[in-house]
Amino acid sequence: MAILNKIITLILVPIFMSPVLPFLPIAKMIYAEKEVISLSENGIGTTEDPVYLTAHRGITAKAPENTIPAYEAAVELGFYTAECDILQTADGYWVLNHNSDTDNMFCQYAEIGETTLEELRTFSYKKGCNFWAYEDLKIATLDEYLDVFVGSSTRPQIEIKADGYDQLYTIVDAVYAKGLEDSAIIISFDYKQLETIRAYDANIELWYLVDTITPEIIAQAKALGGNVWLSPNFEANTQQTIQLAIDADVPASYWTVNDLEDARMLYDMGIRYIETDIFCN
Repeated sequence: MAILNKIITLILVPIFMSPVLPFLPIAKMIYAEKEVISLSENGIGTTEDPVYLTAHRGITAKAPENTIPAYEAAVELGFYTAECDILQTADGYWVLNHNSDTDNMFCQYAEIGETTLEELRTFSYKKGCNFWAYEDLKIATLDEYLDVFVGSSTRPQIEIKADGYDQLYTIVDAVYAKGLEDSAIIISFDYKQLETIRAYDANIELWYLVDTITPEIIAQAKALGGNVWLSPNFEANTQQTIQLAIDADVPASYWTVNDLEDARMLYDMGIRYIETDIFCN
């Protein structure tokens, strides 16, 4: 695979990125920048009572998901928080990528956990809004991601995509090293990962990623102690299950909400926190 990736890097990527061949112009049509939709201009939220938005993998209407430009755009637009996905490389670096391999976003292929950061930095993006416009765009590290939020009002939201538990403390340490311990949010579908982090640090905010809200899920969230939210899949819930969390006084932010009527329904129910690909305030 290393030899194939080298061939891709030296020969196929320059062909793909050539402005005189048809591949890049086609990609530019497919991945053209998109407009974000204002909730307030559609009667959802006010200056006094806004919706607090999470940018799902950054502002993917402006830049490829999980890239520094996507998070810089979230900060510029004043998002409440901006979510990323992290995995650990073979040499122990946390990097931003949703899938365990690079096939979805990059020209080259590798399993993140089997590849060094140095090798991953040679990979080129092949998709995502404006991917061609960002000079030398490479896979980002957790430290680089956190740097975007230092001094801003936008909160970093870190979703753990890696398996395992023994290296989770390094995520918390990275947050503290940037002075973001009061701002950062760590999220996971793996309840044991959240338990492990809470045992290491009693204060950092945790969001428990779930599908359908149930009384058992609510009890688990409460068992983690204070400063814990639910992050439920909107599509997996009804108004009745959403009401369960409201009645239990468990805060929740719903993903991924991209329909105006869905956003309006949640707002009317008193929900003020949602994750989105396309909305802004």
